[in-house]
Amino acid sequence: MSWLKSMFRPIARSAQDLAPIILVIGVFQLVVLRQPIPEFGALLTGLALVILGLACFVRGLELGLFPLGESMAHAFARKGSLAWLVGFSFALGFGTTAAEPALIAIANEASEVAARAGAIADTELARGRYALGLRFTVALSVGTAIVIGVWRILTGWPIHAMIATGYLLVVVLTALAPPEIVGIAYDSGGVTTSTITVPLVTALGIGLASSIKGRNPVTDGFGLIAFASLTPILFVLLYGMLI
Repeated sequence: MSWLKSMFRPIARSAQDLAPIILVIGVFQLVVLRQPIPEFGALLTGLALVILGLACFVRGLELGLFPLGESMAHAFARKGSLAWLVGFSFALGFGTTAAEPALIAIANEASEVAARAGAIADTELARGRYALGLRFTVALSVGTAIVIGVWRILTGWPIHAMIATGYLLVVVLTALAPPEIVGIAYDSGGVTTSTITVPLVTALGIGLASSIKGRNPVTDGFGLIAFASLTPILFVLLYGMLI
């Protein structure tokens, strides 16, 4: 019975988390629009799969990604090599972002829109190069962001001053960048912090702050995701200005 409880608990939590969304959609569909829910059976099946998938995903984070990220951070802190820590931080940020499904989707969509607008040639090769360039630009920016965040944990620099400076640069570059790239740049800052990047980066920050004397995991361990959301905006704005 214990294994059955351990399986049911995350499913129940996932259903509870999704309940507000289901309630909102149901109220607006039935009360405001006053229309029956289309394909109700298929909708219930899909909803059950979403709940099950979310439960498996969260459980996988608890069992795998969070412990892995924290243990690697502890190991690098004990090793005492700044070069290896910086290299690992950059590789982690770059690799997880390049593989981010949301980024792949928005890069492909951006290439299609750019081709239709005449910003690039309407060929498969040109669209592929544009999408790949955008993906690698964002991945490079997140790798850089994680390095900056790790350096902040090591040095104790104030995060509010760094974030404020970064967004001040965003405002300046927004005024200088082509209008066609501004929306893509801002969306790129959001899609990078998704299912793959967030768990590993968060675990890295908490593990590193826990391993360094004088650092508090609560005040110093968090904040890496903020940099990962900020730097893609800067890099994509620059990317649009350069191309």
